[in-house]
Amino acid sequence: MNHRTTKFIKISCVCIAGTFLFALNAKYTSAETVYGEQPLAGISVTLDNYYNSGNMAASSEITIATWESSVAAYDYSNLGIADVENHLNIRKDAGEDQKIIAKLPKNAGCTIINEDKDGWVKIKSGKVTGYVKKEFLITGDKAAALAKKVGSLVATVNTPTLNVRSEASLLAGVVTSVPIDEELEVTSVTTDWVKVKIDADEGYVARQYIDLSYQLEKAVSVDELAAGVSGIRAQMVAYAKQFLGNPYVWGGTSLTNGTDCSGFTMGIYAKYGYYLPRVSRSQAYSGTSVNSSNLKPGDLVFYGSGSYINHVAMYIGNGQVIHASNPRTGIKISNMYYRSPIRMVRIIND
Repeated sequence: MNHRTTKFIKISCVCIAGTFLFALNAKYTSAETVYGEQPLAGISVTLDNYYNSGNMAASSEITIATWESSVAAYDYSNLGIADVENHLNIRKDAGEDQKIIAKLPKNAGCTIINEDKDGWVKIKSGKVTGYVKKEFLITGDKAAALAKKVGSLVATVNTPTLNVRSEASLLAGVVTSVPIDEELEVTSVTTDWVKVKIDADEGYVARQYIDLSYQLEKAVSVDELAAGVSGIRAQMVAYAKQFLGNPYVWGGTSLTNGTDCSGFTMGIYAKYGYYLPRVSRSQAYSGTSVNSSNLKPGDLVFYGSGSYINHVAMYIGNGQVIHASNPRTGIKISNMYYRSPIRMVRIIND
């Protein structure tokens, strides 16, 4: 097939019958056709044709880890995977003195565009194009083998607002709501429902309102602060962004080696002399409640299941928050409305 390096991989499976299990490093017995456009984060295998084919038994559930046959079909000659402890800096141009524009987390994927002088390569990952040192990328056969282990199944919302429910039923309670284009980690799939993770919560979304794909993690942009932000708030945001891509660890408080959501905000605030309670529910009542129109960088935004708070993020301006999300993504930047906020709080009174 021509031009595989400029195309996405899509897999159209003709199923035999019954219940199928796509397990890690195990080939499945379906026929497949490979075609499409090159993925921006190294690999993106679209699985919707299989689930929409009507060949899957209505009562079956598929627990998905990876698909060796589909991953192996990709031409890995231009795939790079970040070989770092936490994250790899992506710079605007080749050179250690060039501006950092994004971070490529450990095991995240990129497309290598070309190799520059002195060991620098130009890459593209997600919406980011920039330069990294080639010595910090895994390539070739090693990248192919690693991609099978570190990717994950992702559900991308394709409707303006989608409810995540506590059970696989339209009558079940709503855990939270998520906007269009939000990506959720998938744990299992049935004909009508998909079980997903969102931060520390789990729930179910209607299959018809999401698109499924197998993906590697992408680069995280380091956006500039909104105009007019200065002082301690600007310092806090800049400090927090230093830890993008670092790991999420439940119960952890280390900004470098692993932290959970409240440990992250607690650590950022402690750097500037503000001491927050350990858990998010207590942090939510440690300051003054504000509304979304009055939010300033450094304010805290709280999320949860229904009205029960179990997650916290820090607002950084431009409608975005930074937070320790989950083990898959670690510390990341999200749209403030990546799920429904429950409460917003100001700790710094200025």
